[in-house]
Amino acid sequence: MTAQKASAISSLTHEQTIRTHVECEGVGLHSGAPVQMRILPAAAGTGIVFRRVDLDGFEVEACGRNVARVSYATSLMKKGVLISTTEHLLSAFIGTGVDNAIVELDNLELPILDGSARPFVDMITQAGLKKQRKHRVYLRIRRELELREGDKFVGVYPGPGYSVSYTINFPHPLIGRETFDVNLTDGDYRREIAPARTFGFIEQEKAMRNQGLIRGASEENVIVLNRDKVLNGPLRYRDEFVRHKMLDLIGDLALVGKRIIGRVVGDRAGHAMHAALVSRLLRDRTLWEETEEESWGEAECPSGVELGSTVVSR
Repeated sequence: MTAQKASAISSLTHEQTIRTHVECEGVGLHSGAPVQMRILPAAAGTGIVFRRVDLDGFEVEACGRNVARVSYATSLMKKGVLISTTEHLLSAFIGTGVDNAIVELDNLELPILDGSARPFVDMITQAGLKKQRKHRVYLRIRRELELREGDKFVGVYPGPGYSVSYTINFPHPLIGRETFDVNLTDGDYRREIAPARTFGFIEQEKAMRNQGLIRGASEENVIVLNRDKVLNGPLRYRDEFVRHKMLDLIGDLALVGKRIIGRVVGDRAGHAMHAALVSRLLRDRTLWEETEEESWGEAECPSGVELGSTVVSR
């Protein structure tokens, strides 16, 4: 293990929360509804909990059992109370090392802000992090799990640290096939993933709005493309599109409730397949084990893996 990686890993032995509350306001990407949001510190062992202050403080835990809708965003629901478009904030919590927080909302959907996770990362940085007494418990992958649906694929494998590889393929001259890899134990999230914004195609706008979607979308919070160019550039990265899909995946996989030790590979997967992977992991405890940081070890990610079957676990 390199000195850089050992240093990054050794700083993650205990759970963390934020030092003080921070807040923002904006509109929901799909609902278009105005929303005020506050992130508050939480006790060790709390996890991430959403609180609807407009509904008598009703709380919805950010966990796999509360996943509701997963089409163009990942939403949670408990006893009919909805928390919509959670993935960007959950991704920021993973990327910055926040284990415990209360997220207060006065509406059903989180604010989209600039369409990336960077504003949330900036809020967390402004608040500061507080180390807690409780040792962090990780979910270490013991056996590989692969899910495939047509040309969509997602898999998770044993490996040291937490690394993610994602591939997209859009028939657009500025996108095409893009692949990106990141190691979340090396602190790359803030620099390489958080600033990547969501994107959409102008020819799909009318149909999506007719479905009640993207009512809060604008050129301030979505990369807008027509048939051959970006209408509101410049891009933050040449391959910003695949980086944003990876951002979404990291946020969706936060719903397993613990940080993963292993390697995740996605290919055009999308929110529904991300949620299916979370569900399969939580249902089959032979695929993973709980462990504290000190027992990570030097397991290697298997090489030459066949990404073949519809559902394969070993």
